[in-house]
Amino acid sequence: MDIATIVGLVVATAAVLWTQNHEGGSVGDILLPGPLVLVFIGTLGVGLMGGTLKDGIALIGTLKRAFLGKVTNAGDTVGVIVQLAERARREGLLALEDAIKQVEDDFLRDGLQTAIDGTDPDELYEILQGKIQAKKTADKQAAKILGDMGGYAPTVGICGTVISLCVVLQNLTDAAALGPMIGAAFVATFWGVASANFFFLPVQSRLMRLSGLEVAQMELVVEGILAIQAGANPRSVAKKLESLLPPGTAVPDKKAA
Repeated sequence: MDIATIVGLVVATAAVLWTQNHEGGSVGDILLPGPLVLVFIGTLGVGLMGGTLKDGIALIGTLKRAFLGKVTNAGDTVGVIVQLAERARREGLLALEDAIKQVEDDFLRDGLQTAIDGTDPDELYEILQGKIQAKKTADKQAAKILGDMGGYAPTVGICGTVISLCVVLQNLTDAAALGPMIGAAFVATFWGVASANFFFLPVQSRLMRLSGLEVAQMELVVEGILAIQAGANPRSVAKKLESLLPPGTAVPDKKAA
């Protein structure tokens, strides 16, 4: 599990709370039920309006992935592919049928099974690229709804402030209460801007980053599967795949399968 998003959220929240306390306020001054409900529930509502019901249901899983998603080490995947290439070189492609059952990467396992089944290399490439494109599309939509909510939230917050100021204007005779009421009115604007920039937009960026890493690894796997299918030399496979890795990525040594 990569906890960068959790750590970032904790740090950002701590900065807000410290600032509020440092300026002489209290946490209770900004934790007002009205603005919180309007901004978060209202923003969720308008976000759902721009998508489908399926997108809304998938939002829980999307958030779980953003906060708890694991960043797979591409170097480990290269090690597995080279190991499989060595066995295929010695014993033939069909010898991998049992070995791939131990492969954890679903995309790699399914792709190799398709190759073992005798699929033509060009057709195999099209199948794997189709899966990659489908993932890109799904990930783009998952990130889009959070990006949309990040765009709506500040405006929803302003709507809350306008509502509160209307109430203030109806109570101008109570001079002593005007200050606290006006202060409370701007809490909705705060939460609108804060939720967009401290949550929705950063989480969208996180999802896009995870998607980029996963797609890059899938592209690497495609090259590996095609090389294994072609019976390429394992050393050549290793060099080719290592050239596609980000600088500094370690590739563990593995014994032959």
